Amino acid sequence: MVVPETHSKSAMLAPSLYESDFYAWTLEQASLLRSHQWAQIDLSNLIEEIESLGKQQRQELRNRLSILIGHLLKWEYQTQHRSRSWLANLRIQRLDILELLADNPSLKPYLEEALQTAYLKSVALAVRETNLPERTFPKDCPYELSEVLSDRFYPGEPSEFVDELN
Repeated sequence: MVVPETHSKSAMLAPSLYESDFYAWTLEQASLLRSHQWAQIDLSNLIEEIESLGKQQRQELRNRLSILIGHLLKWEYQTQHRSRSWLANLRIQRLDILELLADNPSLKPYLEEALQTAYLKSVALAVRETNLPERTFPKDCPYELSEVLSDRFYPGEPSEFVDELN
């Protein structure tokens, strides 16, 4: 008995839509989900992409914390270069982090771990932007999470720029 082939060899070698046009694949998957065409859904890739979205949120939190802490280090260790622009960067990063946490409250338990991970990048940012040697900065994050997120916390000497906020 001869069993017919269900897929030609050339079709099996052709890249999937997922591999060849990711955007088209996302539109197709959304359409299939809306129309309840469960059997047609590319389930393994869809699962992978959903998991990836969660990882991206954690990465976004770490990245924003890195930038914020890097700017806090610069604020503390280069007082002569403080400016309204630096202050605005600090405020914007804090607001963006709070917005990210409001949109993703399940990230809150991850904050302490993210703070420690982000600190390594923060030091690299501060070293690059201040030209100070890495040994200038503490080995571990010198700021508490509550301080990092507080719009009232600006480390180091008092600043006229912060006084203008009050």
